[in-house]
Amino acid sequence: MPEERVQKLLARAGIGSRRHCEELIRQGRVTVNGRVVKLGDRADPDADVVIVDGERVRISPTFTYVMLNKPRGVVSTTTAQRQETRPTVLDLVDTPARLYPVGRLDAESEGLVLLTDDGDLANQLTHPRYGHTKTYHVLVSGRPTEETLSAWRRGVVLEGVRTLPADIKVVRVENDNTWLEMVLREGRKRQVREMCAALGHPVRRLVRTHIGPLALGNLRTGVWRELTPEEVAQLKKVKAQAPRTKKRR
Repeated sequence: MPEERVQKLLARAGIGSRRHCEELIRQGRVTVNGRVVKLGDRADPDADVVIVDGERVRISPTFTYVMLNKPRGVVSTTTAQRQETRPTVLDLVDTPARLYPVGRLDAESEGLVLLTDDGDLANQLTHPRYGHTKTYHVLVSGRPTEETLSAWRRGVVLEGVRTLPADIKVVRVENDNTWLEMVLREGRKRQVREMCAALGHPVRRLVRTHIGPLALGNLRTGVWRELTPEEVAQLKKVKAQAPRTKKRR
């Protein structure tokens, strides 16, 4: 195979996003054939020995794509912190591939998590400049007024920065609670929960149903499956066609 930039090889091996792999290189934690590499250095995945933190990296010629319906109480990280006793998404997926979650859900949220060792695809699906959509079904306290929904759609100021416009509609009302469908084009940490709290309707339940064209469908809670070739092709088509959004001032 031809030589490629080391950070791209690491991302393809499932070490993490391209940005994370670049940081590993900056920290001097990556070597090729015993030599510490710098950003921009290249390596041959067939001929060169690439090592991260003392462990050899295996560059797979093929990728694995897995969909998981994450239950509550499961952490969407690859490794739990020392004081963390809850299971991670990787504990629920039985595959030899070294997978990495694409877009995290907090422990109390449920629904669609995509895991893959395709670092390029993961980077494009999570980077905010590409504006990929994520759809959530959210049960909130109370009954939001049309004025409140309009404010949500325009964007909510969180920590001094307004969120991007979102598509929001009422699905149904249950007593004093309301189910909403929310389509977001960014993935700030705990964004849905903080938006809802800011407008006086805290979240009681949160389920992610879609990542771009990928739909959770009827996959049962706690169950995983590999994506079909058609689903993978749809994700890659979205990646190839993704417009780059302008940075907000």
